[in-house]
Amino acid sequence: MKTIYNSIREEVVKHPKVNNSVLGNVSEWKRSHYIILSEIIKDELSEAEELKGGKKFEIGNTISHVTLQRFFENDYQDKTHNDLRFLKTLDKICIFLGYKDLNAYILAIKDKKQQPEQSGDRTFLTQMVYDYCATVFEFYKNFPDHRTEVFKNLVFEDSPFLERASHFSKELCERDFQLITKNNRSNYEVFDIHIVTDEPDKKILESQEFWNLLFRVGETGEEHFVNQLNTQIYFIRKINNVWKIWDNYNPDAGRLNHKK
Repeated sequence: MKTIYNSIREEVVKHPKVNNSVLGNVSEWKRSHYIILSEIIKDELSEAEELKGGKKFEIGNTISHVTLQRFFENDYQDKTHNDLRFLKTLDKICIFLGYKDLNAYILAIKDKKQQPEQSGDRTFLTQMVYDYCATVFEFYKNFPDHRTEVFKNLVFEDSPFLERASHFSKELCERDFQLITKNNRSNYEVFDIHIVTDEPDKKILESQEFWNLLFRVGETGEEHFVNQLNTQIYFIRKINNVWKIWDNYNPDAGRLNHKK
């Protein structure tokens, strides 16, 4: 509750009616300032829809300057939030701030805290797909060296995806495939990533990807082109508190392996 109290105090100070009054120009409030604050809150509560009817008689529509000064200056105590009069004061302050009551304010604060976390999760997951595609491109640039260790931070080592991708790519390296990157001849784009499934330990992401690659076989100079736009599905899992890619659906996987 201490965090809630501090949050309420901060919002009162930032309230337009308070900030645009003489209180907005004072860094440290004294008794006279709490008298002004009491009047500002009284004027607002007199017009509040939440206090029209029976609730006005239940909790009142004023807060004394003494109570306000005590709320702003006293440290939090464990027993404080069980005091009915104090809870009624918080209800009135929250109504002044534009909420139905204290409970509505607490719920709103929780929602605000969850939104950045959810946004952060989405950013983390989409970045994982971007990072994976960038790593794949670097992996191709190393051909015919077969360096699957570059995926260790993004793909689970014992995943079916890594085993399958390693098999396909190893065959191309053995055939001496080399990626041509001069003049940006080979490139890729990833766009429109969105979450399809969002579970505590499993996420499924869908992406649109365009891969434009030119491979040349070392001895013969034979060229193999990849020019494809497709939808890929990424299965991301949380194992031992670590998020990595577990599997991937790519409708064009292994296409170069079938070109002999």
